[in-house]
Amino acid sequence: MAEWLPVILGLLATGVVAGILAGLLGVGGGIVIVPVLFWMFQHLGISPATAMSVATATSLATIVPTSISSIRSHHRRGNVDVELLKRWAPGIVLGVILGAVVSTRINGHWLTLMFGVIAVLVALNMLFRAKAKPLADTLPSVWGQRVLGLIVGGLSVMIGIGGGTLGVPLLTAFNVAAHRAVGTAAAFGLLIALPGVITMLVTGVSPTDAPVGTWGLVNFPGLILIVPLTVLCAPLGVAIGQRLDQAMLKKIFAVALMITGVRMLIQVLG
Repeated sequence: MAEWLPVILGLLATGVVAGILAGLLGVGGGIVIVPVLFWMFQHLGISPATAMSVATATSLATIVPTSISSIRSHHRRGNVDVELLKRWAPGIVLGVILGAVVSTRINGHWLTLMFGVIAVLVALNMLFRAKAKPLADTLPSVWGQRVLGLIVGGLSVMIGIGGGTLGVPLLTAFNVAAHRAVGTAAAFGLLIALPGVITMLVTGVSPTDAPVGTWGLVNFPGLILIVPLTVLCAPLGVAIGQRLDQAMLKKIFAVALMITGVRMLIQVLG
């Protein structure tokens, strides 16, 4: 029990932080959950490759209820663009299915590398493009938006993140208002996580050194400890976001994310 207590407390704390960030910044709880699970599983003696594969799938499973909670909060505030969601949904779902199948068949080291690169790029975007002008005044054509959805869905599911981490900066780059981008990207998260985790449960094979309680690639003890607090704290994050200086919060989070990404890259490339 003494060995497991720090892990249990860490998972509970992760649920709180991930839930608040999902509502507060629209970055998606997975960007926090994946690295925490990655290092915790290794602390328990799991190989880095297995730790990353299981962390990714488990993170996706936690995003399903969290995104539902976040969507409800944003929808009440009128921040979910339903028409935009309809245009992106086909591409996202197709990308998710393809990405989930690929992720169950490649070595976890590649997933770690992908996560590290994307984490660093997202952090750089948050630090240096926070006040930058949009790249375009309007979104591309319907088919162009579906291609973007395909990319967001495929990359997100492979590294265990929701729709906010890639969706929010992408939407704002096309001049979508920030509050509407955050709310709509929360809905992206459900489109990514639900088919993604189902695919990983059905097609994923548990590695021989997977943590106790792993089915497919999803670790259920971790899921059970994280989910209740993410669901409770996502609406709190939305409420806090209405009152605090988000620009400063995003800079602080970006620095932490940069450090996390670099550490993961050093581990996989070192």
